Order: sequence, then C-alpha cells, then structure tokens
Amino acid sequence: MGKLDGKVAVITGGATGIGRAAAKRFIDEGAFVFIFGRRQEALDAAVAALGPNARAVKGSVSDETDLDRLYAAVKAERRTLDIVFANAGAGSQIRLGKITAEHIDETFDTNVKGTIFTVQKALPLMREGGSIILTGSSAGTTGAPAMSAYSASKAAVRNLARTWAEDLKGSGIRVNVLSPGATATELAKEALGEEGQKVFAAMTPLQRMADPAEIAAVAAFLASSDSSFMTASEVAVDGGLAQL
Repeated sequence: MGKLDGKVAVITGGATGIGRAAAKRFIDEGAFVFIFGRRQEALDAAVAALGPNARAVKGSVSDETDLDRLYAAVKAERRTLDIVFANAGAGSQIRLGKITAEHIDETFDTNVKGTIFTVQKALPLMREGGSIILTGSSAGTTGAPAMSAYSASKAAVRNLARTWAEDLKGSGIRVNVLSPGATATELAKEALGEEGQKVFAAMTPLQRMADPAEIAAVAAFLASSDSSFMTASEVAVDGGLAQL
C-alpha cells in the first residue's frame, strides 16, 4: 500500500527533470498524476514511461487559459484533486547593469504569477487534507551571481507559502516549499557541461549534485500524510548549499 493511494495530483513542469521524477514517485506511491508542460513531445515521452496512471496536458503556467484547460481535464476525469506540485520554473543569467524588462517579465510570469494561478485555480477542486507544494530554490535564500530576477522570484515563492498558510486556515489544506539546490536534471547537465557540474558539486558539503529522484522523494513526503503537521514550511534539499 502506497502513501498516496487514491490521491490525485497535478505537477507543473512535469515532463522532465524534478517534475517527471516526482510524477514517477507519486505514481509508485499510488497516486494518479496529471503532468503539465509546454512541449508536447516531452509530455508524450513522459506519459509513455509513466504508464496508465499518468495524463498530460500541454500548456504554460503563465497562460491562465491553459491552466483552465488543465483543471477542466482534472475535473472531467477525476472530479477532485489532492496534491498540487507547482514546480514549473524559469531562470537565466543576466548581471546587474544588463537586466531588461523582458527578462524580468519572463521570470516573474512563470515563477511568481504562474505559481499563484496554478494554486488559485486548483483550489475549487481540492479536498480537505490536500497538499500544495511550491518549488523554491537555494538561490531564494543565498542569492546567486547574475541571477537577480530568479533569486528574487524564488524568495517571493517562499513568502507565498507563508501568506497562503494564513489564507487557507480552516480548509485543511497545507502549503509548503521544497527548495532544491543544484540538481542533475537533463537541462542542467546540458547547460553546465561536465566541468560546470563539477563546480556546482564542489559547492555543497556533500560534494555532488542532487539526483532528481532525491528531490522527488521529499516531494512525496510533503504530499503525504507523513507531513500532516507541516504548513508554511520550507524544506531545503540542497546538499547543505544554503545552510552553511
């Protein structure tokens, strides 16, 4: 018997990386999962690998119409929702002095506005005892060179959990932040290259990057009743990067 038996979950940014690893873990624990992402090819590949308890909806968290389609699909097939993992995120390096309005808009539209509407539009479907998980980042605590917009957006996500825990009083719905450090996703490995991965690995006391499955394990904990007395919390899964 899995810890998420009978639960219905939505995972944004669910086709690859941490999102896909979480989808696999949730399904292994008994959940039915809707993954949401922008690339149809990646979504199709993920569903083929995840099996019959996965569904995919194509769209962007920065587009409210796309989110409406996502939750319409959830309602039509499963009627209710227990877990929202607002995992979709975006970020790129631009140093102070060269930051553009377009860069700010792109980052905040996904990481802040997208997170807000991913959660807000889910609420009518969520049952008492539901769990909302927001993906933060070690960068939201420590900052990172040339990552002003990304770091600020993830600091905002941390505050959303604190505020929403107050807003959700009496609903039985919990909201927490999962903050990874450097994680060896497909995208990260491609962007960093072998040498870049070594640099990030050396920054942590554990001297390595995280495997996406390690982040997914903590997401499953936050999704399950094992974390039933946790809300407004941040769980750092960063190899100690932001803790020292």
